[in-house]
Amino acid sequence: MTRTILDIHILQNVPPSNINRDDTGTPKSAYYGGVRRARVSSQAWKRATRQRFGELLPPEDLGVRTKKVVEALAQRIGAYDSDLAGNAEKLAEEVLKAATGSSFEVPKRKAKSDAEGTAVAEAKYLMFLSRRQLDALAELAATASGGGDVETLKKSLKDKEQKARARRAVDTRHSVDIALFGRMVADSADLNVDAATQVAHALSVHRSDIESDYYTAVDDLNEESESGAGMIGTIDFNSATLYRYAAVDVDELQCNLGAGLQDDEPSSTPSVKAVTAFLEAFITSMPTGKINTFGNHTLPSAVVVTIRDRWPLSFVGAFERPVPKTEQGGFLLESCRRLAEYVPDVQRQYGLESDPTWVFRVGEETRDLAPLGGGVTLKELLDQVGSVVGERLESGA
Repeated sequence: MTRTILDIHILQNVPPSNINRDDTGTPKSAYYGGVRRARVSSQAWKRATRQRFGELLPPEDLGVRTKKVVEALAQRIGAYDSDLAGNAEKLAEEVLKAATGSSFEVPKRKAKSDAEGTAVAEAKYLMFLSRRQLDALAELAATASGGGDVETLKKSLKDKEQKARARRAVDTRHSVDIALFGRMVADSADLNVDAATQVAHALSVHRSDIESDYYTAVDDLNEESESGAGMIGTIDFNSATLYRYAAVDVDELQCNLGAGLQDDEPSSTPSVKAVTAFLEAFITSMPTGKINTFGNHTLPSAVVVTIRDRWPLSFVGAFERPVPKTEQGGFLLESCRRLAEYVPDVQRQYGLESDPTWVFRVGEETRDLAPLGGGVTLKELLDQVGSVVGERLESGA
């Protein structure tokens, strides 16, 4: 069976910054090709991508990942029927127990300071539910509780059919972000959702050293006679030309989204919407670590997107040997040359030359990448990729 897999390759310059740090506050790094590289974890860039979804997709297409899932559902129950607001937290907890098999309790830190006993129970781990799933659970809580009675709800949920209804509510109508990034429900493995997207750790194409900035802050109310700083400190940072990579299994994505988010639309529409949203969000997002300190707002210099029908393929091997800076300085020009030589060679050797490819690039330093695919702007890239993905899904290719 022919598959549809979206490969996304990005070269991006990031100036002095600390967008993803470890437990000591130092920018994350990794050894590759025998030298230390700047690294941005996949988790950091997935988080940034999810945050960008909020600007690209309506709220009903997205989910919420939180331990405070009882509180989130209680708000939906109150919105569904304001008369249920008084018992909303208890109703929410009972429905979630039946739906996910999980237990909920008030965190110790809140229990100690909660003299009136009004603290809301929380899950023991982050739970990821779509807004439509929360709405379905809210409706179930309202109808099965006989108007808000907790004991009535408990008895109702002991019925196999009602319990199955609760589980179906959290296992259908997945949001775009759940379908893309997956979900783990520790207490009910059958509710897990396999991620349709894989995101690699971003690596610098060259050796990257960590530097430290010694800074001082002046006390505004100090007199001229009062010398010295009000505060001093240091912050670590680095700078890098990053190679970023992600792959989307479009077939898995369509499976996760199921029948779609609208009953009257083609079956491919939700997947096309999710693919183009992910593509734009992944390209344009930036993790926000220390962003106020460094203001490192950059966009990619080059993006290469390929639709494959066999397997995903990263081009990080082009940079196993660290890229040297040019005589004028900088790493982007040589990075593009490396990629332009490596890609045709590996695709020829593995018989992948016919896979459709688009190249979105900025500046003369990226000109060597032009022969790799059709040149496009960001808007053209999104339109054309969405069109091809839709055609392939509709034709069953």
